[in-house]
Amino acid sequence: MATTLPSPPKIGMVSLGCPKNLVDSERILTKLRSDGYAMSPDYAGADVVLVNTCGFLDSAKEESLEAIGEAIAENGRVIVTGCMGKEAEMIRAKFPGILAVTGAHQYEEVVGAVHEAAPMPPSAFLNLVPDSGLKLTPRHYSYLKISEGCNHRCSFCIIPSLRGDLVSRRPDAILREAEKLIEAGTKELLVISQDTSAYGVDIRHQPRMWHGEEVRAHMTDLSRELGKLGAWVRLHYVYPYPHVDQVIPLMAEGLILPYLDIPFQHASRNVLKLMKRPANETKVLERIKTWRTIAPDIAIRSTFVVGFPGETEDDFAYLMDWLEEAQLDRVGAFRFEPVEGAAANDLPNHVPEEIKEERYARLMDLTARISADKLQAKVGRTLDVIIDAVDEEGGATGRSKADAPEIDGEVFLRDAGHLKQGDIVPVSIEDADEHDLYGVPLA
Repeated sequence: MATTLPSPPKIGMVSLGCPKNLVDSERILTKLRSDGYAMSPDYAGADVVLVNTCGFLDSAKEESLEAIGEAIAENGRVIVTGCMGKEAEMIRAKFPGILAVTGAHQYEEVVGAVHEAAPMPPSAFLNLVPDSGLKLTPRHYSYLKISEGCNHRCSFCIIPSLRGDLVSRRPDAILREAEKLIEAGTKELLVISQDTSAYGVDIRHQPRMWHGEEVRAHMTDLSRELGKLGAWVRLHYVYPYPHVDQVIPLMAEGLILPYLDIPFQHASRNVLKLMKRPANETKVLERIKTWRTIAPDIAIRSTFVVGFPGETEDDFAYLMDWLEEAQLDRVGAFRFEPVEGAAANDLPNHVPEEIKEERYARLMDLTARISADKLQAKVGRTLDVIIDAVDEEGGATGRSKADAPEIDGEVFLRDAGHLKQGDIVPVSIEDADEHDLYGVPLA
């Protein structure tokens, strides 16, 4: 029996201006073709027409406006890109029926606009890659990268030299990706970047339209919109800027998970200064108390470096006292190691290896005790748990809202053979140790 393939949408292109614009048009069409779209040589056969504009001279602008007008008259479904994207308001005023306007080099935005205007029909023969992309994580959770690079210049880090300064993605592009992931089965989104709190700074928090409403390129706005999609949303790599306070009410509302991954790295002002990081540990302690008042179940995880060059015994003792007061839920620690190209390598007073080891052991002992006490307080409670694996003996392994995959603790379940990976179920917590919880799913 013959198989009838669905017809892919057809794209028309009008490319104006210089060779750089022509290359841009080639890149856009190459990406659309790889996505399965067909090309149309005329207006009549196109589902959408792209007009790549030139704005170098007034005469070029006039030519571009004429081309847009002709495309609307002949086809009606038009997306404008290129140099005149900077004059979006004027174009929309002159041509109210325009589907979308994007600027030069904004390949992802153009392709996204085409996907929205003329979606590809689902077909194993046309869609060689699933909408959610190829994944290296289990189906039920996905990492969602919102930016690249970092504007910080921490003395122990070489990330900026590897990835450059902060480059934020458009909020609508992020939300579109998140929506596709959830449609494909994702139950938990793990928001990642080099500095999640700085998201949108580089593009001045420019808003974009998403489902008929403007969404700013800002951590708070993005978190709120992600929370509306129905999956668990977990924030990673959050620097404790003042505006982080704004996401805590979202946790209290249940829009995002009551979880913050904040890389404090140290607490001593002296060490933080050597690290070239903000030194406001007292205010952070006050803010943590406030966060816990607003969202009592908030879990805070962090990482710390011990044995940093110049770290004295007093500095380390201060860190230990700070941790005792902060009562962080999850803590990881690293012994300082020189990294080629890091400024910290040239600092004086490197700490001997045996002292690093001794301090590391003391810190881990303290944080294990804190973790055990906090987990013991959860015994007798009912917690929502997402299931990561089910074994053949009727047991299962999952995570509570306080546990990120791979780095935090787990919840081990008995009498759970009826569950499957990705289920989110209420669990009665029966026991705890230093890092993990034990319980049984409720009927």
